[in-house]
Amino acid sequence: MAWHASQLVKQVDPGAETAAARMAHEGRKVTLDHGVYAQSRLAADLPSDVASAAYARVDAMARKLRLGDSSRNLDQLRADVFADLLLGNDPGVTVPQSAAMVYLHMPIDTALSMSETGASIDGIGPIPAVYAREIMTNPKSIWRKVLCDSATGNPVDLGRTSYRPNSTIRKLVEVRDRMCIVPWCRRPARHCDFDHQKQWAKDNGTTATDNAAPRCRKHHRLKNAPGWIHSYDPLHGTSSVTTPLGVTYTDKREPVLEPRSPEPADVPEDPPPF
Repeated sequence: MAWHASQLVKQVDPGAETAAARMAHEGRKVTLDHGVYAQSRLAADLPSDVASAAYARVDAMARKLRLGDSSRNLDQLRADVFADLLLGNDPGVTVPQSAAMVYLHMPIDTALSMSETGASIDGIGPIPAVYAREIMTNPKSIWRKVLCDSATGNPVDLGRTSYRPNSTIRKLVEVRDRMCIVPWCRRPARHCDFDHQKQWAKDNGTTATDNAAPRCRKHHRLKNAPGWIHSYDPLHGTSSVTTPLGVTYTDKREPVLEPRSPEPADVPEDPPPF
């Protein structure tokens, strides 16, 4: 009996290939997700060939560095090379340090190692005190003194190095509110628009901290959209948004400094019974 080899051929719809390729290119995006222990995930959705080529380059550079660096494992070297390539540093020479601006809030007692609580980064949330002090001692860090009302925890003044009031007001609002005031948005205030709660042109609103709020560009444009109702109290930090479907979301900002109860007044002892 004679056997004949046969070949299986899969027919592919050219239109389906074109649609898949289009989806791979149109779906490109970069996302940032903040996790616990001051670690975050930076992910890129790319066409498979581009992603594979990018990973191969990072992996090759990490393996080459591994030959002369026993202090970091291969995963750590890949991460460091990846960060350095994005930050424009010499890849993998040292552990990368951020060159971007972040707002780190830390009470003075935590900075002095007298406490291990209260440190946080805008848009991320609480971080370990030891990590906060590591950022603090970086020679490239720039520190600004923030004077807070002990009763409310809200900032009332900044140690100023700039002269123009507009710059000071903007920075004070960024420090006070920390993020976009829309309840579900966590975009850092430094990347938001300076929004006049009472409109400057239409309602003669003032450019002042008690009439200001940070809103990201998307939610700034949404503020006056039909069917949306926005409310914000800069003094107490309470905000609410009602959607066109009638659902209301509320939020309250965290104070920069934990409010402290006033010291009890000295009460004179009862006079002797005579």
